Amino acid sequence: MQRLVILGGGESGVGTAILGQQKGYDVFVSDFGKIKDNYKEVLTHHGIDWEEETHTENKILNADIVMKSPGIPDKSPIVKKILEKKIPVISEIEFVAPFTKAKTIGITGSNGKTTTTMLTYHILNSAGLNVGLAGNIGKSFAWQVAQEQFDYYVLELSSFQLDGVFKYKPDIAILTNISPDHLDRYDYKYENYIASKFRITMNQTENDYLIYDADDEVISEWLKKNTTKAQLIPFSVNRKLEKGAFLNNNKMEVNINEEEFIMETEYIALEGKHNMKNAMAATSVAKLLQIRKETIRESLSNFQGVEHRLEKVLKIQNVQYINDSKATNVNAAFFALDSMNVPTVWIVGGVDKGNDYSELMALVHEKVKAIICLGVDNKKIIDAFGNVVDVMIEVDSMNDAVKMAQRIAERGDAVLLSPACASFDLFENYEDRGRQFKEAVRNL
Repeated sequence: MQRLVILGGGESGVGTAILGQQKGYDVFVSDFGKIKDNYKEVLTHHGIDWEEETHTENKILNADIVMKSPGIPDKSPIVKKILEKKIPVISEIEFVAPFTKAKTIGITGSNGKTTTTMLTYHILNSAGLNVGLAGNIGKSFAWQVAQEQFDYYVLELSSFQLDGVFKYKPDIAILTNISPDHLDRYDYKYENYIASKFRITMNQTENDYLIYDADDEVISEWLKKNTTKAQLIPFSVNRKLEKGAFLNNNKMEVNINEEEFIMETEYIALEGKHNMKNAMAATSVAKLLQIRKETIRESLSNFQGVEHRLEKVLKIQNVQYINDSKATNVNAAFFALDSMNVPTVWIVGGVDKGNDYSELMALVHEKVKAIICLGVDNKKIIDAFGNVVDVMIEVDSMNDAVKMAQRIAERGDAVLLSPACASFDLFENYEDRGRQFKEAVRNL
């Protein structure tokens, strides 16, 4: 019996444990932190051996294979020891792939992947396909493969998940864009992070597809220097393309398999240039799967968007409050600021992952009237923008941030939470940060 050791007792870890046990592995789950009660109950119910707040080496280093949760870095002591013993360390996606015949649509990128994933799922689901949603979202891929029988999976894949992939390939891959993110996990080398993203296409064959942003310089450069066997489907908001998706005046045109799909952009529910790209990527998948034009059109016009991503919360005294807590890097904050068309009070800050704020300068100059720093260490933000805006305030709670913003904002302004940073200094995660923002706004 092969021994499967799982590091991390969260959603992906517990899902993998259930599938591993079902497939005849001897399973052990080890979490250096605490395991949530609901997950403990599931593990105990299935008779799966687990431990928390420790890693017992003699129970781990006898593994045939190790699945590590994406949040655990390769540099952690236990992972180093596992790798020294030449035990393979893989991600959930890699472990699960051989156990399903379903077609997978794998979606990665520094920004836009959640929206693109949700929108793609929405279109496929509306078309009546038997489709699951997994990866970084919702119920773990492993759990679903153990308990459901889907024909398709739409998977949101982070670079951390792709780092643990060696044989897996999506039938259709989407690369939304690449900008510096998580550099702390990649030795502060941008090229390592770029290489990590492109693992999504490394095993693809001539029968597979890679849908990508043709306006993204990093992606274009990589494609010039490297090859993939996949069929390439580009999308662009800047120029017309013979094949793929592009904007033509106020229409989105998608040309795939000699078949054209055209839709007026005003009927697409998502707003903003970056969202047009997300819509193009999702529509390209729908066209490859030969979904009816009517279904695509309907889905694009009734899609609700993603929580914590440019989510309009409330208008109070004619000031619009916007929750963009999911903006955990500079590039995401760039999209948010770029979409603002009124004077903006910007709430920013958190755990900096090696951010370079210079690319936001022009936008801050043009759109931001005040900055509220919400983080434990705001020095970099203050150094970057101190001379650019008139008002710069530091706070250390969401309530204070929102109250200060209300004082500064005037009729017709907007208050935007778009932190450009991770949330772990003051919050559990970006969802917690976004919920606290909405709660504080509702209490004004």
